[in-house]
Amino acid sequence: MKFQAIGLPNAKYTQPNNTYKKGILLALTLLLLTTIPLCINNSTTSPLPSPNSNITSGLKTLEDEDQCQIFSGSWIPYPDGPAYYTNETCNLIIDQQNCMKFERPDTEFMKWRWKPKDCELPLFDAAQFLELVRGKSLAFLGDSVGRNQMQSLLCLLSNVTYPEDISHMYSTNTDYFKRYVYHDYNFTMATLWAPYLVKSRDADPNGHDINSLMSLYLDEPDEGWETEVENFDYVIVSAGQWFFRPLIYYENGRVIGCHKCGRDDMKSFLTYYGYKKAFRTVFRTLRNLKNYKGVTFLRTFSPSHFENGAWNEGGNCPRTRPFSKEEMKLDGYILEMYLTQVEELKAAEKKGMKRGLEFRLMDTTEAMLLRPDGHPNFYGHSPHRNMTIADCVHWCLPGPIDTWNEILLYMLKSGHKTS
Repeated sequence: MKFQAIGLPNAKYTQPNNTYKKGILLALTLLLLTTIPLCINNSTTSPLPSPNSNITSGLKTLEDEDQCQIFSGSWIPYPDGPAYYTNETCNLIIDQQNCMKFERPDTEFMKWRWKPKDCELPLFDAAQFLELVRGKSLAFLGDSVGRNQMQSLLCLLSNVTYPEDISHMYSTNTDYFKRYVYHDYNFTMATLWAPYLVKSRDADPNGHDINSLMSLYLDEPDEGWETEVENFDYVIVSAGQWFFRPLIYYENGRVIGCHKCGRDDMKSFLTYYGYKKAFRTVFRTLRNLKNYKGVTFLRTFSPSHFENGAWNEGGNCPRTRPFSKEEMKLDGYILEMYLTQVEELKAAEKKGMKRGLEFRLMDTTEAMLLRPDGHPNFYGHSPHRNMTIADCVHWCLPGPIDTWNEILLYMLKSGHKTS
């Protein structure tokens, strides 16, 4: 946000040029010098704003956590754009989210700012962020939208420094398990790939594809993150779209039913059942790991915006402007997914207090529900994706997902907890 200097009215001051006017001015000056001290002494507050007061709009500052809810607000025009980075200044943007590289024709989607209802969300300060995480480590635990946030953060920090990619030292699957180190700050950042959070296995006799049947072991954490997560000081947990595919559910080693599996011999469950159990398992595991002492953030459900058909039926996301709050409400399945997560987080927060563990809410659902314009659509490329299918799940870089890291910085800085 650019703050403009407060200007005085554009008028000329003409010097009085006669003795009578000078006498009147002298009398008025003496009167004011006499009465102002009396006014000040009879008042409990100064009639003038203090140097630290917000005189631009009378808005509350973010330090007033009880009054300012950073997750509730609207998108406002920001014509100059934050301009933290571009696809030319940051070489860490992957092609899947590099919308400008692949000639997205509009740039309006980069020119909006998230405006909390009664306050201002500070712009991202890369130097400040790196100082806050000096000597620390941060993991994004979940699916590719979580990795999308990490890619955003990498580019935001590139204004100060670039990291070393050390992924190959920790995994042979470096497309999904990424790890970077900022040597000057002793700060490590990684993705722990676990799109279901819990243990999963292929279950489709026809082999694996983007909508094939999978088995989920709802009470067993994914081994890929369980063995690594104790090494991190901050863990951002997220998951979403993968839970809509055909799934067979296991608990206690036994099949209990399925989701969209098309089998009459199994009990049918709604999406929310598996989603709830997966978050319950990940939060329980984090609480029970003896050496885990990190701060856990739940980054809430990120909505997709397919129009004109489902994702596999020609759906796309062609909009070029945000929705207003009047145009789009948080309801239906998106609300259910969101409430399912938050309910499990609240339970984890209460139980975590016994071990001194912190569980925090990073509520981005409302903000992103209003941004149908922020997806790659057909302007992102990926060797693993059918290019005839629009991407209305991930987010362009730069784009509205950069706001998530503005929120992250604020939460790290202030210890902000919003229920």
